[in-house]
Amino acid sequence: MISLSGAELAVALLERQHVRIIAGIPGGANLPLYDALSRSSCIRHILTRHEQGAGFLTQGMARVTGAPAVCFATSGPGATNVLTAIADAKLDSVPLICVTGQVPRSLMGTDAFQEVDTYGMSIPLTKHNYLVRSARELLTVIPEAFSIAASGRPGPVLIDVPRDVQLERVGFAQWPEPGEVDPAPVAYDADIEAAAGMINAAKRPVLWVGGGAVAAGTQDRIKQLAETASMPVALTLMGLAAMDRDHPLCLGMLGMHAERGTNMVLEACDLILAAGVRFDDRATGRVQEFCPQAKIIHVDIDHSEIDKIRTASLGILADIRAVFDALLPRVTANPRGEWLEYIAALKRAFPPLAPTSGGHDTPQRLIRRVGELAPPDAVVVTDVGKHQMWTAQSYPFTRRTSWLTSGGLGTMGFGLPTAIGASMAAPTRKVVCFSGDGSLLMNIQEMATAAEQQADVTVVLFNNNCLGLVHQQQELFFNANCFSSTYSIEVDFPGIARAFGWHVRDLADASDPDAVLSEAMAHKGPSLVHVPVAREERVLPMVPPGAANRTMIEEVANV
Repeated sequence: MISLSGAELAVALLERQHVRIIAGIPGGANLPLYDALSRSSCIRHILTRHEQGAGFLTQGMARVTGAPAVCFATSGPGATNVLTAIADAKLDSVPLICVTGQVPRSLMGTDAFQEVDTYGMSIPLTKHNYLVRSARELLTVIPEAFSIAASGRPGPVLIDVPRDVQLERVGFAQWPEPGEVDPAPVAYDADIEAAAGMINAAKRPVLWVGGGAVAAGTQDRIKQLAETASMPVALTLMGLAAMDRDHPLCLGMLGMHAERGTNMVLEACDLILAAGVRFDDRATGRVQEFCPQAKIIHVDIDHSEIDKIRTASLGILADIRAVFDALLPRVTANPRGEWLEYIAALKRAFPPLAPTSGGHDTPQRLIRRVGELAPPDAVVVTDVGKHQMWTAQSYPFTRRTSWLTSGGLGTMGFGLPTAIGASMAAPTRKVVCFSGDGSLLMNIQEMATAAEQQADVTVVLFNNNCLGLVHQQQELFFNANCFSSTYSIEVDFPGIARAFGWHVRDLADASDPDAVLSEAMAHKGPSLVHVPVAREERVLPMVPPGAANRTMIEEVANV
């Protein structure tokens, strides 16, 4: 008979799930868990400076590996602090498992010190959640949590464990099997046949892929299908690493900040094969006017996404990779010369604004240059703001790039802790984080964590001393009433980074910017490249919120 406390059992079950790193912060309600964790011989703990930092650091690990990663938080403010990172994981389908401490069962519902209803608050933010009522339940709950987080469409799971349950002794004769990924649904052969027939019959098809296709590991198959059928490939923000940016059939990102030519291709197409996308409003614009001439084949592993926003001509519920494997032998090679010539004509009429070579005179060219200096398998992370869209438009993504950005929730403060987590999970890969001054300040305390862990992270900070995208929208849509979007003091970011023990380079006074960038990218350990940027630098083109994708602003004078 095995006899353990609830806390010891929880840690042992996490070890059996091959968890090797846990980020978090201890507090009164989860101290038994930390006491048990201190005796683990195989789990390393990373003490962050804020629970939101722990949540995003954990996201960084999960996004890079595709496997569930774990964070700890205590009750009350610890739990509420981590909820933003959990909500972010929900919208971007990240397999995160958060174990929170809770006040003892006898005090629940009494407004005890640091008591909040973590279970109730986390219901809409998680794929699933648990309030553990006895230590014995952990034998079922923890393996099940890993299975749920990783199966089908991945997502976050929260396990709330009262303090007295952590201290309760439990005896059992046999360990449960570790939680595994459930088999994915299998597509009907008739649907595959129908989809192949629709592709072969189409004159102007487009392959539209998103984060679900990347998560399924479909990159090589996307390229093969695109080249076989001469289907141009449009990408969502989350799907940017699904296709080599410089491939002739890659149209880049569609939607709000796409090239005009890309959105016009979608206007003209007669068939969309949409794989792992959720018809997000940033991608479709006014959805009633999205791709008005096209039939839609929608492939997704989540049944709730099919027909949710746009009715599909054919919906296929299955693993995307398996669908592509079944489709490829049935799709006929077709040069589609007239269609590709039409797209080439659009590109001549509306030349792409994204740079085709790196430089230092604009943020976009500098991002491209960083991408040229980074290895093809770099992990590229962003915060949220102008720099995020500049990176999406300009970085030379390859199918080997890992692209980590807050796509659904759009959380400022995401970048730095997520980059630290990525470097923990992939210590041999270069991690580059593009950030802005507003975003970096929201979790800047994690610079201490990065220094402590000697995380190999290079942060390229675009500093315009304002909330850039808010400022731009106020300029464009609120008569330039830029209220509360600029800062009245200029923060000394290089000085702050040095105080945290970071390696710092500043392009403000650099006589040879390329040498500075090269040296920063070669540095091992946390480093900051400070890049002053004028507020007038804008993210264009832009579809106004709520407009159709054909309505694009390319110059401010057009407003």
